[in-house]
Amino acid sequence: MSQDQHGDLSAFSMLDLFRMEADSQTQILTDGLLAMERHAGDAAAVEAMMRAAHSIKGAAAIVGLQVVVQLAHGMEDSFVAAQHGRLKLTPERVDVLLSGVDLIVQLSRLDDAGAEAWLAANAAQIDQTLNAIAGIADLPELPALPPAPAPMSAPLPPEAAEPQAPVASGLAGEEAEAAAPAPRTATSTGAPAKAQAQNFDKLLSLASESRINAHQMHPFVGALQRFKRNQSSLFSAIEHLHEAIARSADPGLMEKSLLALQKTQPLKQFMLEHIADIETYERRLLAVSQGMVDEVLALRMRPFRDGIHAFPRMVRDLARSLGKEVQLEIDGEDTLVDRDILAKIESPLNHMLRNAIDHGMEGPYERIDAGKEALGTIRMEARHRAGMLSIEISDDGRGVDLEKIRQSVIERKMASPAMAAALSPGELLEFLFLPAFSLKEKANQLSGRGVGLDIVHETIRQQNGTVRLESEPGRGFRALITLPLTQSIVRALVVDVHGEAYAIPIVKVESVVRVPQAAIHTLENKQFFELKGEHLGLVSAAQVLELGEAANQAEDLPVVVIGRGKQSYALVVDAIRGEQSLAVQAIDPIFGKMRDISAAALLDDGEPVLILDVPDLLLSIDKLLHEGGLHQLAQAGHAERRKAKRILVVDDSLTVREMERKLLLARGFDVDVAIDGIDGWNVVRSGEYDLVITDVDMPRMDGIELVSLIKKDLHLHKLPVMIVSYKDRPEDRARGLSAGADYYLTKGSFHDETLLDAVADLIGDARL
Repeated sequence: MSQDQHGDLSAFSMLDLFRMEADSQTQILTDGLLAMERHAGDAAAVEAMMRAAHSIKGAAAIVGLQVVVQLAHGMEDSFVAAQHGRLKLTPERVDVLLSGVDLIVQLSRLDDAGAEAWLAANAAQIDQTLNAIAGIADLPELPALPPAPAPMSAPLPPEAAEPQAPVASGLAGEEAEAAAPAPRTATSTGAPAKAQAQNFDKLLSLASESRINAHQMHPFVGALQRFKRNQSSLFSAIEHLHEAIARSADPGLMEKSLLALQKTQPLKQFMLEHIADIETYERRLLAVSQGMVDEVLALRMRPFRDGIHAFPRMVRDLARSLGKEVQLEIDGEDTLVDRDILAKIESPLNHMLRNAIDHGMEGPYERIDAGKEALGTIRMEARHRAGMLSIEISDDGRGVDLEKIRQSVIERKMASPAMAAALSPGELLEFLFLPAFSLKEKANQLSGRGVGLDIVHETIRQQNGTVRLESEPGRGFRALITLPLTQSIVRALVVDVHGEAYAIPIVKVESVVRVPQAAIHTLENKQFFELKGEHLGLVSAAQVLELGEAANQAEDLPVVVIGRGKQSYALVVDAIRGEQSLAVQAIDPIFGKMRDISAAALLDDGEPVLILDVPDLLLSIDKLLHEGGLHQLAQAGHAERRKAKRILVVDDSLTVREMERKLLLARGFDVDVAIDGIDGWNVVRSGEYDLVITDVDMPRMDGIELVSLIKKDLHLHKLPVMIVSYKDRPEDRARGLSAGADYYLTKGSFHDETLLDAVADLIGDARL
């Protein structure tokens, strides 16, 4: 069941909800404007800003803040013009739009009592901002600074020139650095590369099928072995029969039994020879099929140097621009890495090197005073270890001041002084991965905004990898990155859940244990057990995956521990089969992003298996815990819930969907919510609903596409669907109704009774 990440919102007023939404959406606007200032023409950033301005406009209309509606509408017009190439977002124009964002933030902070007085006192500022946004196209465009020259034979990486960028670029500098390697990899995403990737996928699929077919020889050989044993028993019985006849002294019977005994000998020899031949054939088939898989995978491998060839020059030039002397030593350049992984880790490695230069490495005089050589050294090493790619980046700089991290944690109120004092060095270093966490007092072009390591951590996590930091103050800093060698073959733990096979990537599995029923404790309806001195919450895998009640009633429960630190959970499964190497196969795009599932594969015996998306699974577990009940509690309340009709509200605006939910709940309906079209499509297929109410403009999948999918579905096509949208033009209404919507309601004429009357027209009263 889809739940808001904010938890239970029933106690909040509409204005409170608007403030929450304004906080998140204005941050998107701020980030997008800063990114556009550095990277003009970023279509994704413009689209995200358009969506954020549209959501603010709708939410402000709900709570009656007309000034915010006008501001957001003007900004939305600017973004539309930028999207169509009619308006270039120059720094001067970005300043105007940012002033609008600041004003929206100020207005969202007003309470009912002081709003009128504040608006009157600041009317001039408000009018000035509105007029500036309205006339944004009239602002002059200043000429851009010329780019730094670079020799064609050895082009500098974009990062090397960035220290000259103005400090006012703020956060966009870090975001630009994250995207800087993109031009070098963009060509790999063209049509030829895409066709090559598709061919590779087909080859890998065929090679994997041949391996599966080879494994299916094993049960056939086993059946022949059983037949041979049965044959041996029959031959033994014939021999005993012949001996018994010989004792009877009947010549006729003796002759016939001797003839039967003689005929068994060639049959016995035939079975022995052919079973040996089949076993040899099975071994050869397994070796050849595995060799095919290995060779296909080798086509995707590239030496590590291909992804880091520009780093030594970048380190040298960047260090010189900062008045430092630093060299980069690389070990393991010939280590083979999957080309997709190599392309995606180039930016994180770049961030780590830049952090090492700016944060860790001292100037030459400071190094000499500390008894070090004036020339600092950063070492990067790539190795295959235990079937994984291990990358280590270390420097001989000043390291990280752990006490400074501890003090920053306390100042930011992330932990109490007592709790911060108890944090270990490893736990303190984990704070560096948090967004906007930085130890620099002043940000410069390179760092100080707390974005770099956050990007590193997120990118490595997306590749099913891990990153760990170590520091020795005064002597250096070290980052240890562990990644799978390839994303095409994954080593996974195969488990049974509700009679079906599921696979968990082994890099995401912390441990596997069997938990006695007697060791399980319950507190506030949450079950947990103790492992290595820590309490781990128990969650049924069948419940998380919505497969029904858990079937395992054994004394000892098989448990898989996933997650790290405070976000660790123990997943209860039916059985644990063991580890297998699986050839990953993407799920058909027609299914969209399936919740908790990342891909599919075939086991060695040909059985299909779904590979779990562990980060998504952890989010599902968090949502489940926010509901406050285990599986049996949810089942107990099912009959009571279905005494009322059930409505699904799909809207990306927190304010709108919560207002609709409260209105419908007050009328006696059961209401669930989804945060966008994809979420709504997944939810509507997993439950029984009497009505779907959806917005039109949403990320990932819009309302029109959601309506079309529902109306084309064999089981859902009779489900009534209502569209509630700000788009009130006749062509917008016609588009929604032609997609199959049963009712089209515009938010411009939206009132409480309007929605409730429309719901009553479609499905009647709340009671079943």
